Amino acid sequence: MSLFAPTPLLNILPYDGEVYYHGCVYASAEGEKIYQNLLHNVAWENDVSIIFGKTFITKRKVAWYGDKPYSYTYSNNTKYALPFSEALQNLKNYAEQLSNATYNSCLLNLYHNGSEGMGWHSDGEKTLAPNGAIASYSFGAERKFAFKHKNTKEVVNINLQHGSLLIMQGSTQTHWLHRLPPTTRLLQPRVNLTFRTIINQ
Repeated sequence: MSLFAPTPLLNILPYDGEVYYHGCVYASAEGEKIYQNLLHNVAWENDVSIIFGKTFITKRKVAWYGDKPYSYTYSNNTKYALPFSEALQNLKNYAEQLSNATYNSCLLNLYHNGSEGMGWHSDGEKTLAPNGAIASYSFGAERKFAFKHKNTKEVVNINLQHGSLLIMQGSTQTHWLHRLPPTTRLLQPRVNLTFRTIINQ
């Protein structure tokens, strides 16, 4: 059974943005069922980045889904969305219910262990709705997640639990970077889903 987080939620950023951590929104057994389904039934592929004309293939795997075949370009690489599965549609509906926002696409990441992470970046692509909400689910290994203000360099850290939901909205992407720092302590995989809104397609 799904668990609603208590309200009201506190903004974990001190200024210039809004990030709300709902904590575990799925009970342990249901979260594990979702996790295993995502591991085995998502069309995972190694991510590709093209930097200064050179192609880099990451160990991390990704997948891109949507309610239409949206194109999504980052790191000079374009992906086209696969149709939502029933499981992804259910996760989207629940994220919309909890965040009071709507989403039409989802970028998924599979980190096989703690050595795989993501560097500092912001989700500011022109195809994303300006100041739109991004709903980020975490399943599997608990990982540290960090925000860094682009001007003041202040850092805010949070641990993302199995079955949890984090909402980034407002001016967060304008003023803050975020990353998933690597760690040698974890051997278990983590699946991350970021539901977002594509516009002008």
